[in-house]
Amino acid sequence: MGILQVKTLAASLGVSENTVLFYTRLGFLTPTKNQGNGLREYGEKDMQRLRFILSARQLGFSVDDIGDIIKEAEKGERSSLLASSLIKQRLLETEKSFAEALALRKHMKAASNKWQNEPDKVPTGHMINRLIEGFVSAEL
Repeated sequence: MGILQVKTLAASLGVSENTVLFYTRLGFLTPTKNQGNGLREYGEKDMQRLRFILSARQLGFSVDDIGDIIKEAEKGERSSLLASSLIKQRLLETEKSFAEALALRKHMKAASNKWQNEPDKVPTGHMINRLIEGFVSAEL
C-alpha cells in the first residue's frame, strides 16, 4: 500500500476527504508530515484504523464509543469486551427507538384513517387545528 495522502486514502475507502480529516483531528488517525511538502501522509495502520472506524459507525457506535475502544486497544486491553458491551447497549437503544417509531406509526395511521372522511372545518375557540387537537384529546 505505501504512503497515502488524504485524497488517496479517502478515495480508497469511498469516503470524503473531510471524513479522513475529521478522524485525524480527533486523533484516531495519526499521519506523519512530509518534511518536503508539509502534506499529511497516512500509512497502513491509518487505513486499517479508518476501516475499523467506518465499520463501527455502520454498527451504530458513536464517535465517543470508537474513541473509548481505540484507547482500550492502545493500552493493550481487550477492547473486544468493551465493544461487545457497547453493541449490546446500542442494540437496546435501537430496539427502544424502533418500538417508539412503531407506536408513532400506529398513531399516524389512526389519525389518517380518522381524518380521511372528515371535512376541513375552521377550528373552534382556541384551537389551532381541529383535527390534530381533536385526535390528541381523544387519544389522551
